[in-house]
Amino acid sequence: MSKHAKNWILGIIGLVLGLLWLFPFYLIITNSFKTPKGIFSSVIGLPVGGTFGNYTQAWAALDFIRSLFNSLTITIVSVVLICLASAMAAYAIQRNHSKISNVILMLFVAAMLIPFQSVMIPLTTIFGKVQMLNIPGLIFMYLGFGASLSIFLYQGAIAGIPEALDEAATIEGAGPGRIFFTIILPMLNPMTVTVAVLNIVWIWNDYLLPSLVLPQSGYTIPLQTFFFFGQFTKQWNLALAGLMLGILPVVVFYFFAQRWIIKSVTDGSVK
Repeated sequence: MSKHAKNWILGIIGLVLGLLWLFPFYLIITNSFKTPKGIFSSVIGLPVGGTFGNYTQAWAALDFIRSLFNSLTITIVSVVLICLASAMAAYAIQRNHSKISNVILMLFVAAMLIPFQSVMIPLTTIFGKVQMLNIPGLIFMYLGFGASLSIFLYQGAIAGIPEALDEAATIEGAGPGRIFFTIILPMLNPMTVTVAVLNIVWIWNDYLLPSLVLPQSGYTIPLQTFFFFGQFTKQWNLALAGLMLGILPVVVFYFFAQRWIIKSVTDGSVK
């Protein structure tokens, strides 16, 4: 088979896979403009007489401004704390060559294997006793659950940074804190972007943990969307419009941050 034919086959396969990946988004977008009758009569078809009425109703039902503020607060604060604390912990573990450091790293790795469902009841019970079933308590939980994978990723990245840089900075009179924040942390930008994206996707879309922790005044967008599904009725048109409203902030974030994301990934691949 010629190289030209192989390129054509690979292109067709890529196109088919791309269409399959985009198909769920097509369903969400088209059905968010339909009436309930229109959805059940034709799920795949284009909306007939589409209207933005679903979006205005979903906006009001979601209490979107408050829900968006809660989601943004929880996600931004949690991700910043996870990145900063995990990078510092990974730096201390990697640069401290001892058996204790290896044991601590293995404990963090082992913690990734513990399913959340096995600890959610005692966790919420303990936090309830200390009056921490609120947004700050949820952020603290995210820091604990997100640290294991983040430390593991940061530790591997720091292992590739020569210790000679630390030694040279120490000779110049820099302390551990200054070495970390002025030398090590900037070199971790590609990994920081990776860790941030992974945690943003997880925290922004999380439903189970916030549903156990947050009072109604602190509900995020995923929690508010659940109210479209009642015991006897399911408002799919409003739910899909609400999902689109929930996806939109992430799309806007990527649109404005793609230059830094691509740059960080490129820098990491070059290194």
